[in-house]
Amino acid sequence: MKVLLNGSSYSIEDNCSVVALIKNLELNGKYAIEINQTIIPRSKYSNQKINSGDKIEIVQAIGGG
Repeated sequence: MKVLLNGSSYSIEDNCSVVALIKNLELNGKYAIEINQTIIPRSKYSNQKINSGDKIEIVQAIGGG
């Protein structure tokens, strides 16, 4: 199915959870995930399913000085 990931079309498997998306994208470090303008708490990542057409924004924290 297709979703909008950080403004670009992206294909994921049906019934994909946020955890599966994170693994697929190989995300590391600190990040925040928003689906359809709602921030998803980390405690919900394994149960939060992604639906076709969802708008997903992922923002990674970058350290610096």
